[in-house]
Amino acid sequence: MCDIWKTTEVRELTESDLERQIESIRRLRVQWIVFSGGEPMMHSNLWRLCTLIRSEGNIRVTLLTSGLLLSRNAGPIVEHVDDVIVSLDGPLVVHDSIRGVPGAFQLLSNGVNQIRALSPRFPVAGRCTVQRGNFRQLLATMDAAAALRLNSISFLAADLESSAFNRPFAWPAEKRAQVGLDSAEVSALEAEIEALIARGECRSFVLESPAKLRRIARHFRAHLQEIAPVAPLCNAPWNSAVVDADGSVRPCFFHRPIGNLNSGQPLEEILNGPQAIAFRESLNVPRNPVCQKCVCSLRWTPKSSSVPFRASA
Repeated sequence: MCDIWKTTEVRELTESDLERQIESIRRLRVQWIVFSGGEPMMHSNLWRLCTLIRSEGNIRVTLLTSGLLLSRNAGPIVEHVDDVIVSLDGPLVVHDSIRGVPGAFQLLSNGVNQIRALSPRFPVAGRCTVQRGNFRQLLATMDAAAALRLNSISFLAADLESSAFNRPFAWPAEKRAQVGLDSAEVSALEAEIEALIARGECRSFVLESPAKLRRIARHFRAHLQEIAPVAPLCNAPWNSAVVDADGSVRPCFFHRPIGNLNSGQPLEEILNGPQAIAFRESLNVPRNPVCQKCVCSLRWTPKSSSVPFRASA
């Protein structure tokens, strides 16, 4: 559901970019770094970035991926990453249709099998973005995740309105209609969510609570202006940061940048600078219109004062 793949310009965080931030990351006591994209495994030197991070000894490294390149990278993944989250859009036919790649499901399956062959207990989770192409398939998606031997599956609503994920502008009405649901379809989604909740394995295999699953349907209702949008519980701007491939530093995926690593400032100074502090002091999550439409909130309970660092590789 992101538009990063549409860019024709090569932009990526380099080894030297990361090296300049290691001391800052150390002082911030970062506990967890997530590489996302686009597709992070298309990065020219991803495994070197992982090596730099893991040399710190106490930082968890997670890879968010479409799963199409798992097979050719199974060895480096097991060596350099702590866990993987793959995009799963549904069972085979639905997944391949939404991905627009014939055989995408089989490529994902082959990759998971190769990782399991190298390291049987290596954590591989699934994440499904709910939208018009799969909203009737949540139960089937859970079953597909289990058949793929994933450790878990999570569901979140498609982001229909923001300019995040490399969208220069919010999606036009035509695109929102292609991905979003109408009122009758939301009712069908609500029934599918209740059926999912009623399945016993949902409690241990699906990461979201029943309340969070029901929030997915309410997100689409709010988009249709049938109900008022309600911001989720979230403390992301106080506990995490997102660094885009162009060096932009954001308090989360959806809010505007508060600085850029290419300015020469360390990450620590950006996160504790006047612009960042002013943003956090003025942010009222329940009342903020960006937060009210959020589909990807973070409620982080740190072990100590720290910043989970999410990077678009």
